[in-house]
Amino acid sequence: MHEPHKLDLPRGVLVVITVLTLVWAAATHSDADPSNTDAGVHVEFSAAEVSRILQQSPLPAAPHDPSNAVDTLEATAHFGQFLFFDRRLSANGAFSCASCHRPDLNWTDGKQLSEGSGAGSRRTPSLWNVAYNRWYFWDGRADTLWSQALKPMEDRIEMNGSRVQVAFLINSDPGLRLAYTEIFGELPALPRLETIRRSARPRLQDPTDPDQVAWAGISKSDQENINRIFSNVGKALAAYERRIISRDAPFDTFAEGLRSHDTAQLASISESAQRGLKLFVGTANCRQCHSGPSFSDGEFHNIRLPSLNDALSRDAGRFNGIDAVVKDEFNSAGLYSDGKPGFFLARLQAIRKSDHNWGEFKTPGLRNVAVRSPYMHEGQFATLQEVLHYYSTLDEALPPDHDQEQILFPLNLSEEDVADLVEFLKTLTGRPLDEKLLRQPASPLLPDHGVDPRN
Repeated sequence: MHEPHKLDLPRGVLVVITVLTLVWAAATHSDADPSNTDAGVHVEFSAAEVSRILQQSPLPAAPHDPSNAVDTLEATAHFGQFLFFDRRLSANGAFSCASCHRPDLNWTDGKQLSEGSGAGSRRTPSLWNVAYNRWYFWDGRADTLWSQALKPMEDRIEMNGSRVQVAFLINSDPGLRLAYTEIFGELPALPRLETIRRSARPRLQDPTDPDQVAWAGISKSDQENINRIFSNVGKALAAYERRIISRDAPFDTFAEGLRSHDTAQLASISESAQRGLKLFVGTANCRQCHSGPSFSDGEFHNIRLPSLNDALSRDAGRFNGIDAVVKDEFNSAGLYSDGKPGFFLARLQAIRKSDHNWGEFKTPGLRNVAVRSPYMHEGQFATLQEVLHYYSTLDEALPPDHDQEQILFPLNLSEEDVADLVEFLKTLTGRPLDEKLLRQPASPLLPDHGVDPRN
């Protein structure tokens, strides 16, 4: 996290942030906006509020995941980008990762509940800034980005594929095989791969499931070799996804203006947005959960949201996610992690499950939030105004439970407060990604590699 900026000011003194009319710019630039009525006004921030604001920006470089030794390599990210758009990872060739995480819809699908091979029970999370997460999925059932990438491929209501199918694809496609081996080394020997049921995968909850029976019939060494290929595919996908980063938003320019006292940078967000920012770090206390440069504490909370329908009301959220991540064979402390098992094992062992975790869901980051509706884990709200109305009134909130954290109280926001907060949230939209990242490359190999063996 960025270290808060230290201001040499007496305690209690107000730092007056004044957005000045840029007369010189208006006079010398023909594209200056003469309708900018927000110039020339000011919003007062206390020294404490300035310190809080500066903790939210800038977004640092994406961290390296020590459980993924190749996540920063150009070749890995390129290979992962090719796989991200490859529908052959699904059972019927109808779905890719990009089917639900659409670049044109800000890396989500725009739906209340996800849809793939079947109907999902939660909203598809956006991939913006996933490289900064500590836990993945709404319930945190994965602890690395690469292990998260594996689960939709085998989930029957998502891509409905299998690790055997993925291993067969990498082995049989010359381009994928070459790209894989140049990053991860020679493929492990799987002489009987042709004879294995393509949909074989663990289904431990049902020992009679044909896919589980087929998986159980594979030798342990072959299972580990298949798992190794599968986990490396996840690591390639993660190397690509860690490049989906939103930065350089108008808010970041404004925050830099606070540091440098640059009036042009301070003019990057409107008076209304500044009022919304003051509420965000002040009386509305949004930063209690949406803290840091990613605007998320990375933790799980129960905000007592009613479900879209009664059938979904028993979603345990983090309560079940804790068991899942600890037992996951692809977690950061497992056989397929590249990191030191002791470090990751200690992190997993530090998790304490209790009734308090029932119905908790992960705090989403807020960067680019204004352009990726709907909101909440079931897409309960279509607009930011609806989200803020809920926090303001707690209308239709589920009754509080004695085991729940006591952080949720009606904010009693005025209509102007809601409008100002929405304007501030709009300033968190960053600059667009390079268009080359938004589509499948022509080959899984880097352009300077030479001849693609598929041609």
